[in-house]
Amino acid sequence: MSMNSADFPLVWMNFAQQPGHDHEQDFSEFESNLQREEPFVLLTDTVPAEDHEHSAEEKKRTALWMKQHKQALRKLVLAMIVVEPNAAKRMGFKPFAVVFAKFWGYPLLLAGSREQAVTMARDLLARNGQG
Repeated sequence: MSMNSADFPLVWMNFAQQPGHDHEQDFSEFESNLQREEPFVLLTDTVPAEDHEHSAEEKKRTALWMKQHKQALRKLVLAMIVVEPNAAKRMGFKPFAVVFAKFWGYPLLLAGSREQAVTMARDLLARNGQG
């Protein structure tokens, strides 16, 4: 997962995994966005490969990091918006969205296009006084 914060408060994430990927850098980038102390929206048009399995160490590191940043995540991350053009696949994400929100503390929303995702993100930010 890498983050592109050039258009903050719209933060684009890429879940494509490259060999030798530095997960510590991912956490550092996420922390940098939280340290701005301004609400933001995560967006992505990539999803982790279905066959990608996190190691026990990665799962433990993620859970620990999430617990350490739980309050900031709930307060500052307004949502994760996943772009999925396929309506059937969007429907398939619905059950996962419930589990995701419980774990991360912010909702997982679905959009049919990048344009729809950006519109949704701007609406969330406007409702939060950031637009």
